[in-house]
Amino acid sequence: MTGVLVVGESLIDIVQRPDGSTVEHAGGSAANVAVALARLGRPVELLTAYGDDPRGAVLARHLNQSAVGLAGDPHTLDRTATALATLAADGSASYTFDIEWRLGDLPEVSPVAVHTCSIGAVMAPGADDVRRLLEQLRPQATVSYDVNARPAVTGSGPEVVRAVEDVVALADLVKASDEDLEVLYPGEPVDRSVERLLGLGPAAVVVTRGRSGSTWYGVSGRVEAPAIEAEVADTIGAGDTFGAAMIDALSDLDALGGRLSGLEESEIGGVLRHAARAAAVTVSRPGADPPYRHELL
Repeated sequence: MTGVLVVGESLIDIVQRPDGSTVEHAGGSAANVAVALARLGRPVELLTAYGDDPRGAVLARHLNQSAVGLAGDPHTLDRTATALATLAADGSASYTFDIEWRLGDLPEVSPVAVHTCSIGAVMAPGADDVRRLLEQLRPQATVSYDVNARPAVTGSGPEVVRAVEDVVALADLVKASDEDLEVLYPGEPVDRSVERLLGLGPAAVVVTRGRSGSTWYGVSGRVEAPAIEAEVADTIGAGDTFGAAMIDALSDLDALGGRLSGLEESEIGGVLRHAARAAAVTVSRPGADPPYRHELL
């Protein structure tokens, strides 16, 4: 393939509204990224796992409707994972997970970029396969990693930090929210946490701060961009959309397939602004529902 390979979890978000009612949406960090990339017009395949059950069928339809290809057979789990998302009054979500994670046979693929994220990158036993795949693809593919920490399922502490840092060491572009950094390095200033991550080898670390915008930290310094104002339905999938849109913008710059060197400050600013616009659309509607390209024009 010449497009993007996304590897990680797919699941069903069971959203508990403030009034106590629930509604189910297809989701999972990796699935959201793959859907966002496909809707932005990028060729994308998803290496994931879910059950051969009614919720798995919902995921399959959701991915197919957005033209996301599947890299291998996803039916490696006894049941499809779920995340109970409880919405606060401001639309932010907290999660309770019912998930296991493992992969089947690793595919033979040659993408220009590979993205991994969240639970799939650090939860055993599947995380071992993810790291092996990144090592295999890194010589020819740009590696993107969204920390998207989920301590409710992975826990926190030294073992999780070590697992995250193992993936960071294989990545070119790392995305983390300020909340992710607080999970990894409690009490540390953001700049010091970023310095630690950059020391592991990536070309850039992008920190998102919700309404306060985002910052790209790289070898040539830092670039900041504001968030885009939006009426918030909920925040589910916003970070995943931001990560996907960064990959989309880097593809427009013909920057994928290598180590992300030589980007101009103006180009980096454009990447962050494009990602912010895409994320703003996602937060404006319920569930992980990323924009199509025509909605950003």
